[in-house]
Amino acid sequence: MEALLDVSDLSVRFDTDDGTVHAVDRLSFVLGEREVLGIVGESGCGKSVTMLSLLSLLPPTAVVSGTAHFGKIDLLAAPPSALREIRGREISFVFQEPMTSLNPAFTVGKQVGEVLRRHLGLSRDDASRRAVELLDLVRIPAPERRVREYPHQLSGGMRQRVMIAMALACDPKILIADEPTTALDVTIQAGILDLMREIRERLGTAIILITHNLGVVADIADRVLVMYAGRKAEEAPVDELFRHPQHPYTMGLLGAFPRRGVDRLQEIPGVVPSLSELPQHCAFAPRCPRADELSRSEIPELRRVRPDHWVACFHPGMNGASP
Repeated sequence: MEALLDVSDLSVRFDTDDGTVHAVDRLSFVLGEREVLGIVGESGCGKSVTMLSLLSLLPPTAVVSGTAHFGKIDLLAAPPSALREIRGREISFVFQEPMTSLNPAFTVGKQVGEVLRRHLGLSRDDASRRAVELLDLVRIPAPERRVREYPHQLSGGMRQRVMIAMALACDPKILIADEPTTALDVTIQAGILDLMREIRERLGTAIILITHNLGVVADIADRVLVMYAGRKAEEAPVDELFRHPQHPYTMGLLGAFPRRGVDRLQEIPGVVPSLSELPQHCAFAPRCPRADELSRSEIPELRRVRPDHWVACFHPGMNGASP
């Protein structure tokens, strides 16, 4: 699979009055053409910061290093003018909360049309017509009427579809979706996932899906990257990860996932370490049943344990057995 986006040694830190916060630590991954990559982990593990850093959407206090090659362009070194052309046109972002992302003072049609006018130079009338087509593409009923309505007049699911319509306005190569199904009921969530599958099939768009919901990952992703405390813990094709998880943290996430035949969910004891006080050893060691002196003294490097399956753990494998 040809690489569409190649991120290498990405690190993000914030220098604050209380010290340095290491939000992302030497993260590397590749996104292939037409691929759906799921990035999972607990809140605060660095998922959203990773994606925002690629498009220079973090505050000025952020210090970003590494490389992120999108074609011949290194996104992390590109000038602001180049990034403004890429954002929304070639790489689009669907933010987590559509009610705060959409402007309540403008109609849906005006907000979708503004993207088209800004990036494609369409006239006001052409942008309005295309906005109707885009709302129809994302399965919003009566799109001719909805373009004249304001965000507060739409349901949560419809607002999320409007955000996706805006992200798709310029036929981007990459769609980054940050928790696109959060706070939606199960039926609407399934519709959003069906829509994203259709987008990939019809438009050939590659998707990065940020989520803490393993059910969403199992339903749509081709490959999964598990993050913990700003670092990559494990990466594998989705079926491989669910059948043969190698990192104790991944196993903990799977154990906490509701599924048929399981009456009581497991919990992962302890808490995520503060990103301002990350240890210089395995960050998961204080919560890990397999931790030993090695885990408490060194940071594990990524290693391949199965074909196309990588893990950062000194003792990978089911029940501590070798893979």
